[in-house]
Amino acid sequence: MRVLLSSAGLENQVIQSYFVNMVGKDMALVKALFIPTAAIDPGAIAVLPKCMNDLLKCGIPEENITVFDLHTGMDLDTLRQYDVVYLCGGSTAYLLERVNQTGFRESLLSYIRENGAVIGVSAGSLIFANNLPGNLGLIDTHLDVHCPTGAAPGKLPWPCPNLRLTNNCALAMDGLQVVGISEETKRL
Repeated sequence: MRVLLSSAGLENQVIQSYFVNMVGKDMALVKALFIPTAAIDPGAIAVLPKCMNDLLKCGIPEENITVFDLHTGMDLDTLRQYDVVYLCGGSTAYLLERVNQTGFRESLLSYIRENGAVIGVSAGSLIFANNLPGNLGLIDTHLDVHCPTGAAPGKLPWPCPNLRLTNNCALAMDGLQVVGISEETKRL
């Protein structure tokens, strides 16, 4: 399983490096699916260029990034054409509604089971936790984002009732373990 859950995306070099290694392919060849669906309010919309820049600063060419707004679903065969799925932040409830109503849920979960790479940012992370009914059930815990303190670096105790992410850390779903990634990780 190659899933990276974050509050603020590839906010620092450690998280960015983890993402590049997780994708495991020459970034100039990576095809990314960029999903801005959750960004329905002015604050979230304003952050979209930063989210797009996360992919560009890793070396993914702009022409290799497809923006997909979940007005319709996407079948698994089409989704398999992408090396990474980037789920942006905004309204968790709206994003989850669109994922479930369009049938994208089944495609995305199959893609993950087949070792497809996914990065969630804020709401794009929360849809995988048990915060809301109808969640994707990837982690059976409550997840908080944009917290002043967050998950410790390294392997995290599992299961746990609540995980917290700062804007400078992320959770990596690495097989069956959950790993905290932050600036502190490089010292481990």
